[in-house]
Amino acid sequence: MAKRVVLAYSGGLDTSVAVRWLMEHERAEVIALAVDVGQSADLEAEDWEVIRNRALAAGAVEAEVVDARREMAEDFCVPAIKANARYEGKYPLVSALSRPVIVRHLVAAARRHRADAVAHGCTGKGNDQVRFDVGTRSLAPDLEVLAPARVWGLSREQCVEYAAKWDIPIGQTKEKLYSIDENLWGKAIECGAIEDPWADAPNDVYTLTRVTATEPVEVVVGFESGVPVSLDGRALGPDELVTEIGRLAGSTGFGRLDMVENRRVGIKSREIYECPAALALLVAHADLEDLTLERDLHHEKARLEPRWAELVYEGMWFSPLKRALDAFVDESQRHVTGEVRLRLEPPGVCRVAGRRSPVALYDHGLATYDATDTFRHQDAEGFVRLWGLGVATWAARQNVGDQAIDARP
Repeated sequence: MAKRVVLAYSGGLDTSVAVRWLMEHERAEVIALAVDVGQSADLEAEDWEVIRNRALAAGAVEAEVVDARREMAEDFCVPAIKANARYEGKYPLVSALSRPVIVRHLVAAARRHRADAVAHGCTGKGNDQVRFDVGTRSLAPDLEVLAPARVWGLSREQCVEYAAKWDIPIGQTKEKLYSIDENLWGKAIECGAIEDPWADAPNDVYTLTRVTATEPVEVVVGFESGVPVSLDGRALGPDELVTEIGRLAGSTGFGRLDMVENRRVGIKSREIYECPAALALLVAHADLEDLTLERDLHHEKARLEPRWAELVYEGMWFSPLKRALDAFVDESQRHVTGEVRLRLEPPGVCRVAGRRSPVALYDHGLATYDATDTFRHQDAEGFVRLWGLGVATWAARQNVGDQAIDARP
């Protein structure tokens, strides 16, 4: 009896070749599952039909397309905004956020089709294999996970030749061998000339951040409990809001990242990202937290944010630690409500021009140096004396002050 496998299908080179490879080497019936996580705002229903037909042409017995754009925005991008998530302080988890979305549908399809295994097109060098494998086993430890690209040993040029041999229609050629992953949160570009960390990235890799605006653009982002809900007072769903602010920010050239990052598998890689919506919303959200979070909560959240981002980057979206951190982050967002005015200036500048909140912890009467100051200055001397009492006692008893003076050059 043939093995039944549900393949996470992107319509690209690797997964198209994987359909035929699984048929040949695993004697599998392949069900191709394409999940729309916002790969391109320009894709229409007929484009997804082309992708579906490509899977069938490669040999899949069935091919399905799932629209998960709203799910991606609500269940994955929004938590990342609340957590101010940037891996290594830079990368806003573009691909890392979409993988658990796909895994969730992959497992659901495997149950629906009574499949024995799921499969993906990830290589042995990348992070996505970790995200697919660990994510699947977190939700369905009984399912086998197949990764043809870890086994077949084919170069990208050989994959192109393999596709030609089986008449598999693909949109990639030997002359342009970038590996591109795109979703609602942004775009990741690898391979080709980009692999040289000294070389400037070719201009043709950028599609989301080409400068078309000739004047600065201002936009007011409204938040409720840490969730972006409006632009310039206009209520929008999360997926619509991400798309719209991405268009505005991208038109000024904002949202490019060129970085060398540490992959989970232990190698460094040069990565190019375009993420205008993600970076703009993270800038706005973090600024609103400055206005609304109590100091100790703010500091502790800042300490935990890199761990949250690291867990997601490393494929631990469904892990117990990630869930526990989610509970902390959600509680911290209770009063992160207000508006942030972003000023987007070509080429590539995004800055906060203003912020306000009905629950702001900024008190003008306490902060001002004017005569209207309401701060009780007479309280400060005692506070400062008690604050430094411990170190003053230490210095007096152990002669630390004299030692420090004697040690000066």
